[in-house]
Amino acid sequence: MATQYPGPGTSPSAPAASPPRPSVPPRPPGEPPTAEHPPPPWLRPTIRIRLTVLYGGMFLIAGVILLWIIYLLAAQAIHEGSNLPFQITGINYPQNGCVADNNHGDPLTAIQTCMQHQRDVALNTLLKRSLLALIGLAVVAFAFGYVMAGRVLAPLGRITRTARGVVGSDLKRRIELDGPDDELKELADTFDGMLDRLERSFDAQRRFVANASHELRTPLAINRTLLEVQLSDPEASSELRQLGKTLLSTNERSEQLVEGLLLLARSENEIVDRKPVDMAEVASQAIEQTRAEADGRHVELRENLVPAVVQGNGVLLERIALNLVQNAVRYNVPQDGWVEVTTSVEGGQALLVVVNSGPVVPAYEIDNLFEPFRRLRTERTGSDKGVGLGLSIARSVARAHGGVIAAEPRDGGGLVMRVVIPV
Repeated sequence: MATQYPGPGTSPSAPAASPPRPSVPPRPPGEPPTAEHPPPPWLRPTIRIRLTVLYGGMFLIAGVILLWIIYLLAAQAIHEGSNLPFQITGINYPQNGCVADNNHGDPLTAIQTCMQHQRDVALNTLLKRSLLALIGLAVVAFAFGYVMAGRVLAPLGRITRTARGVVGSDLKRRIELDGPDDELKELADTFDGMLDRLERSFDAQRRFVANASHELRTPLAINRTLLEVQLSDPEASSELRQLGKTLLSTNERSEQLVEGLLLLARSENEIVDRKPVDMAEVASQAIEQTRAEADGRHVELRENLVPAVVQGNGVLLERIALNLVQNAVRYNVPQDGWVEVTTSVEGGQALLVVVNSGPVVPAYEIDNLFEPFRRLRTERTGSDKGVGLGLSIARSVARAHGGVIAAEPRDGGGLVMRVVIPV
């Protein structure tokens, strides 16, 4: 159940320090946002913000047009009513603080000058107060548009929350949106129908896995029993014994393949029933299960285990640690090999790191390690070290726990396997 590395090589006698955990560098100033560097939440062009800008912008444009029309109508009305039906001669006539100077002209012209001044003051006052009222109403319109957009888009938020709450092993949740038979209700009903189909599909998958587990294991177990009985017969010939051992080895590989495939199918879904699991205890159990094999291969096991409790499935997490430690032991240097297992907590995440000596692994081959049945420059079948599913299972289990697993070539040979799972 492992992925095989290249042929033998040399390595130093002591492990190098684990490389720092990769992190995303901050976005340089001036560069546009990307998937790795998303914009701040308040700058995201959400539908609610866009609808608010649309509603407010339309109100503002309509208000400016209305204000301009009112201003033109008021100016026209004042101009049409400004003609005096009488004439005044020889006097200085004050008009609301405006003195009409008649020393060098017609008194009527002076009065009309004062009245024009008053018209301009009235129109300017009307314009200023109307602009202030328009700004105030625009603020109210934007706030009202934001609230109304939120109410209109509330069903979309409900759909989003339901979609986030749905996981592969829990498809019971439904939106069940009430209200008018509009586009949003049609979208919600379509989503509920999709969840119904997915639930039936996952139920069929679970039944298939359960049936396949029984149907595939039973004949293999019967074959193993028959072969073991035949090999225990003292009268069996040497040729028959050799054939029985070969068939028994093939049967054992088939059992491992079936177990690996079934575990891979089960681990594809997110874990719902989570319990506290100490990664240090999981790693310790994996080391103890592998110690005999490591002694037989002359590989030294080193450990530096710090408690790191996560919420998850203990059996599956132990499978991750066991697969990684077995890989590190089996694909090592022929002599004076070592494997170092460490656990820790960094930044609210539990880390399991397995480092080993071994042959040099090219960086461009790292991604192939996690593919099922993929090995590096070796045969797909016939290896006595596994069936090529170990790292595929480890990656699926890590993803089911909301974590990630990554491999890095180690200087001098070997690999650094890092598992990160949220605490």
